[in-house]
Amino acid sequence: AMADEGSTFRLRCSLLGHGQDVRGLTRGLFPEGGFVSVSRDRTARLWAPDGLNRGFTEMHCMSGHSNFVSCVCIIPPSDLYPRGLIATGGNDHNICIFTVDNPAPLYVLKGHKNTVCSLSSGKFGTLLSGSWDTTAKVWLNDRCMMTLQGHTAAIWAVKILPEQGLMLTGSADKTIKLWKAGRCERTFTGHEDCVRGLAILSEMEFLSCANDASVRRWQISGECLQVYYGHTNYIYSISVFPRCKDFVTTGEDRSLRIWRQGECTQTIRLPAQSVWCCCVLDNGDIVVGASDGIIRVFTESLERTASAEEIQAFENELAQASIDPKTGDLGDINADDLPGREHLKDPGTRDGQTRLIKDNGKVEAYQWSVSEGRWIKIGDVVGSSGATQQTSGKVLFEGKEYDYVFTIDVNENGPSYKLPYNITDDPWLTAYNFLQKNDLNPMFLDQVAKFIMDNTKGQTLLSTSNQFSDPFTGAGRYVPGSSSGSSTIPGADPYTGAGRYVPGSSSNAVTPVGGVDPFTGMDAYQSAAAKVENIYFPKKDAVTFDQANPTQILGKLKELNGSAAEEHKLTEDDLIILEKLLSATCNTSAETPTAQQLQTLWRAVNWPEDIVFPALDILRLSVRHPTVNENFCSEKEHVQFIILLLKFLNPKGKQANQLLALRALCNCFVSHAGQKLMMEQRDEIMTQAIETKSGSNKNIHIALATLTLNYAVCLHKVNNLEGKAQCLSVISTVMEVVQDLEAIFRLLVALGTLISDDTNAVQLAKSLGVDSQIKKYASVSEPAKVKECCRFVLSLL
Repeated sequence: AMADEGSTFRLRCSLLGHGQDVRGLTRGLFPEGGFVSVSRDRTARLWAPDGLNRGFTEMHCMSGHSNFVSCVCIIPPSDLYPRGLIATGGNDHNICIFTVDNPAPLYVLKGHKNTVCSLSSGKFGTLLSGSWDTTAKVWLNDRCMMTLQGHTAAIWAVKILPEQGLMLTGSADKTIKLWKAGRCERTFTGHEDCVRGLAILSEMEFLSCANDASVRRWQISGECLQVYYGHTNYIYSISVFPRCKDFVTTGEDRSLRIWRQGECTQTIRLPAQSVWCCCVLDNGDIVVGASDGIIRVFTESLERTASAEEIQAFENELAQASIDPKTGDLGDINADDLPGREHLKDPGTRDGQTRLIKDNGKVEAYQWSVSEGRWIKIGDVVGSSGATQQTSGKVLFEGKEYDYVFTIDVNENGPSYKLPYNITDDPWLTAYNFLQKNDLNPMFLDQVAKFIMDNTKGQTLLSTSNQFSDPFTGAGRYVPGSSSGSSTIPGADPYTGAGRYVPGSSSNAVTPVGGVDPFTGMDAYQSAAAKVENIYFPKKDAVTFDQANPTQILGKLKELNGSAAEEHKLTEDDLIILEKLLSATCNTSAETPTAQQLQTLWRAVNWPEDIVFPALDILRLSVRHPTVNENFCSEKEHVQFIILLLKFLNPKGKQANQLLALRALCNCFVSHAGQKLMMEQRDEIMTQAIETKSGSNKNIHIALATLTLNYAVCLHKVNNLEGKAQCLSVISTVMEVVQDLEAIFRLLVALGTLISDDTNAVQLAKSLGVDSQIKKYASVSEPAKVKECCRFVLSLL
């Protein structure tokens, strides 16, 4: 449905509104024919076609980011949001989700650790995001389902393929990866520099553009079908025309190029150095955004073309632009050899051809327009007057853009180090990170920070309230060796583990597979020659929390019962009944728990949340007994039982309740009925349980790790890959926040159990980047079981 060959794009309109570079564009679904733009000015704007003339009107301006906005996409309509949603990604590491009629975000997705620079939406509300943190994340509504790890540098481009489950990521590591269900299926190599953009042609083919100034057409199967050359500098974005294989590209050579049947048929120069982004509207018009903050729309339609005055104004603006020869956009320029104005009498040979002439000592650049049969001036070529650092972030370092990249020589004869810096960064923090990263002496901190400030002429956007405060602790300044900034909880040594598991109180030990106890480490200190054998996984049985002090629990229950409101009070008989239940389930009597005892327990566990914990503890201990397990986890009772426990997992609730609910869930795994229920409700339970990671209570973290381990034990038996994916995703997420080594150990055992004897699970774990996440635990000296278990897991990965 493209217009006939030879038809030309002309300016339709120029839209002012953004205060800085326009970094992202996408066609909108609502209002029809509109689009959304995002900018370094921290806003996103929704534009609607102006019915009366050829322009667009800004419907509203959306803000929610605390830094530049760098990408945007539309999430298709759903029953809940029939007009679709708008997603924007920014340098503040966040993704904001907006409805089309509200300038404030509906919600914010947090999780990336660096700029989010690309977004793509799929079916059923899925969203794929790419970031400078080298990962892509898959989101469903407001939660991250999966993290795609495998690239070694920033991910500049992402696309979800229309076919379910296939995702593409393009990276500064020069490769493109194809992912299926979170696994990397294929890596496409060929580009010689950062991959910047991706566009889908069909189920089987896609296009990519890169900093190597080429566009490539690929088959999903891995083959590169074609390479297109035309641009003379970085290509930043690529967009496909509807219903055909023609496409448009924009780049750092100040141009927008239109490609038909594989040829560049038209080049439109803009009066801005960086043409960051483009999108094609349903009617085939092209929208482009550039570093001058102006959005320009080009059209083939005569009735939508701008007036002669507007086109003249655009050409004048272009003619006055100054071109820096150092960008290399016009090839090597030797001013002395250039012809004069008469050279423009000869017609050009192809559209977009450039010609340089010298007039009165000035060098001017012209471009040939086939449709108009004339040379159009595209700017004056200026000498290199020590061009200043471009503020629009042109310097690339390790595939990311920075305002500055300094070279620092620490001593005369040693190596020099690269120090990237953005004017929005804190100079002290940057200096600190730079010294850490390069293993340099912290004594240089003042010197490096001062160097940054001197060389950026104080161009910082952060108001540093107290210049001399340490960016981490806020204390005077980072002084190595002073423990002011340490955040260890006083009293609990994270290594000897005061207040931690004490050998001998077999409170909640994981019983190992072999005969060696990984907790006391009896065989951990063998001579170096002895081969350590894997006694850790795959784990065959659930781990339970058995430690009990019935007298204390009952004492607390009675005390709280005294102060309970009338409708909750238990009678003396009730308390005796619960005492009997405790002794029956803690193996102190041979009696079987009765229905009456369980009804009484059910009343107690429905107490208000501030006094319920002793009753929850009785539940935690009782549910290990087959009779109790059968009763609460059976078909008829289980719904209320699960709802009750999930309610206590709310991270805003009391920590004691979170802990006991997690432990009760772990103990459910002892019997068949409990396992069946846990597996049926896995999604719901895992999703709720993972929320408890946010606190800093190590006992909660150990219980959460144990729950994950018990799921791993069950999943190892049934071999359910979707379940394993969820479990791996939980392990990976929890690993990031947990500090406690006992919790880490249990997560490692869970991981080992999940991936044992299953190549798919190993692949999945790799694509989630779990191996790089756990490497650091291979060198933990105490307890030795952490290191040993970690090494066994790594040997599988």
